[in-house]
Amino acid sequence: MTATESVPRQALTATELQEIDRYWRAANYLSVGQIYLMDNPLLREPLAPEHIKPRLLGHWGTTPGLNFIYAHLNHQVRRRGTEMVWIIGPGHGGPAAVATAWLDGVYSETYPDVGLDAKGMRKLFRQFSFPGGVPSHAAPETPGSIHEGGELGYALSHAFGAAFDNPDLVVATVIGDGEAETGALSGSWQSARFLNPVRDGAVLPILHLNGYKIAGPTVLARIPEDDLLAQMRGHGYEPHVVAGDDPDTVHQQMAGVLDTCLERIDAIRFRARHGDGTAEDVRWPMIIMRTPKGWTGPETVDGMQVENTWRSHQVPLTETRDNPDHLRSLEEWLRSYRPDELFDADGAPRSETTAVVPSRERRISGSPHANGGLLLTDLILPDFRDYAVEVERPGEKKSEATRVLGGFLRDVVAANPRTFRIMGPDETQSNRLGAVFEATDRTWNTGRLPVDRQLSPDGRVMEVLSEQLCQGWLEGYLLTGRHGLFNSYEAFIHIVDSMVNQHAKWLKASGALPWRRPIASLNYLLSSHVWRQDHNGFSHQDPGFIDHVINKKPEIVRIYLPPDSNTLLSTMDHCLRSRNYINVITAGKQPQLTYLTMDQAIAHCTRGAGIWEWAGTEDGEEPDVVLACAGDVPTLETLAAADLLRRHLPELRVRVVNVVDLMRLSNEGEHPHAMPDSEYDMLFTRDKPVIFAFHGYPWLIHRLTYRRTGHAKLHVRGYKEEGTTTTPFDMVMLNDLDRFHLVMDVIDRVPGLGVRAAGLRQRMQDERLRCREYTRKYGEDAPEIRDWVWEH
Repeated sequence: MTATESVPRQALTATELQEIDRYWRAANYLSVGQIYLMDNPLLREPLAPEHIKPRLLGHWGTTPGLNFIYAHLNHQVRRRGTEMVWIIGPGHGGPAAVATAWLDGVYSETYPDVGLDAKGMRKLFRQFSFPGGVPSHAAPETPGSIHEGGELGYALSHAFGAAFDNPDLVVATVIGDGEAETGALSGSWQSARFLNPVRDGAVLPILHLNGYKIAGPTVLARIPEDDLLAQMRGHGYEPHVVAGDDPDTVHQQMAGVLDTCLERIDAIRFRARHGDGTAEDVRWPMIIMRTPKGWTGPETVDGMQVENTWRSHQVPLTETRDNPDHLRSLEEWLRSYRPDELFDADGAPRSETTAVVPSRERRISGSPHANGGLLLTDLILPDFRDYAVEVERPGEKKSEATRVLGGFLRDVVAANPRTFRIMGPDETQSNRLGAVFEATDRTWNTGRLPVDRQLSPDGRVMEVLSEQLCQGWLEGYLLTGRHGLFNSYEAFIHIVDSMVNQHAKWLKASGALPWRRPIASLNYLLSSHVWRQDHNGFSHQDPGFIDHVINKKPEIVRIYLPPDSNTLLSTMDHCLRSRNYINVITAGKQPQLTYLTMDQAIAHCTRGAGIWEWAGTEDGEEPDVVLACAGDVPTLETLAAADLLRRHLPELRVRVVNVVDLMRLSNEGEHPHAMPDSEYDMLFTRDKPVIFAFHGYPWLIHRLTYRRTGHAKLHVRGYKEEGTTTTPFDMVMLNDLDRFHLVMDVIDRVPGLGVRAAGLRQRMQDERLRCREYTRKYGEDAPEIRDWVWEH
């Protein structure tokens, strides 16, 4: 069947058509009730103003189409026994998700106080978009949802993430035509090229064209159909069209097209798994459904067309409490669904209404895949200690932290061939994680050339030059009960700022729901970071992602800045074992000094912050100054500054403090990891100057510590938006984070030291000038800078 042909047979019997239509009418009635009613849920008395909510919130326009699709999905699952979840892409489709979950019985099982009767229906209506109730979109509170539709663009990437390594699952994904205009969704069509029918599930995209966004037309609904079909074919899909406004006709079309699509999915799977085993050049089916916006709602309001226009997007009748005509129209609208046929005298759905609901274990809204913690199993992790870098003396030898980590991740991949994936925008090798390719390849199903390497349909590393697509895949993968890691250049992870917002909100909301089981944490490894992007320059220099993440709820976010290879190994092991967090690890890929043995690294990471006694000169006495650091390059410069102070001011008592868990600095009571004030005071002192060398923007440290006792004497050096293509040391000098400037800060801030050490301060200024002149003359850092090691 071609995309534009009508269904060649009567797909539904009269009984099936009636069953699907009953379910659809019931879901529509429940959806309208959620938007408008706070009482009289079954219209057992004439509708009165006091039955209407004082604030009408919610979105009707997309809802009837969603309910229509869900009714047909139910019918197919009941017939076939298909294992299915659905994802709602259109914004604010919450009424449909809640209504269908209630009709399926899942909502009442999840929330027994919202029973399958008139009392439960009244609560279902009253709670929607009501203070203390439930949101207007498919939020974590909604059974069957793994996708929150508050922000558009992520439905399809989430769907493919859910399908990876889920061989029996079909993810039916409704994409709104407004959502289809977003960059994230436009890029997501390419996901089909990464789906392996041998080991993965299937995604069935349903592009719902109802013609309008909130206030204007949509692009894909207005372009010529031939262009739209060509676009979908170009993305690797086999498009099938359902179109019309007559319910009976469209029911028959939809049933026939769904039959065709699901049969095609079965055939693709069978051939791949039992035939030639190929995973390349598969053309997956998808559906383009054209139906009116606000279908079955009021056709006109106040003399203006509403159905099939943008006016139906939100609340079609806005004055139902004060305008008798609007109130009358609302009652006519609700009664048009014939609720007495749909619900019995007690308010429960009649058996004929729920005849299309699948068996208990196959109900879409009750799928365990939509509550991924139920399916989550622990990763099999090798002992990270086995990958330790040998450290005989601190600061003497170098290693590449992420290259060392790559060996550990290689064996994580090998030990978890169905539950762990690495996502990243073509940077796995660049970020020195290349050892993983000893155990796996990049996922690739589309055309290979003899020159290609490390490409396979079975690859566990997923690379595409869209951070949003990588993020969406990983979120879908985690939300359905698996584990993963996102590695990226530090500067460009900002592209997913809004997506991490939404995931953080999901974790926060789901954490308050006992029935939502914890999922694996969202783990970021940020490398190629600000201080070693000296070759790429200013465009690649931005450490601000941690500032963004730190705004999220403290029970969710964790920020780690391991200073060397062994601390990175310990940190990654901890993060991969964690649940319901967003973990951000920043670690450089370039050769850096190693400081701690593995046992020391474990202890240091467990503390999160600690004194490095070997680097200081306090000798059991109260220090004159504290040199603190967080991040690998700031740690190097801090130690080099401590070395200079030891040599030139041996009488000065210096304490060196390294911070690996940034949230330990938080003011007491503001984060679960925040150290008590007493511990902070012991570590940083109550009244001594603290010179803090920080990986990111310096004001973040001030924000974290503003209520600490010694905050007035805390001076932070970090990135201050100065960068260019230059040498590594010139980069830190540009931002006054270099060792010479840190020594100058000590001289400026330790009482009585300024006059006595004025000559040393001047020499430090001269050293900065000399080092800069050397870089301009020779194009590299001076050997004593480049080759510096800790020699004490």
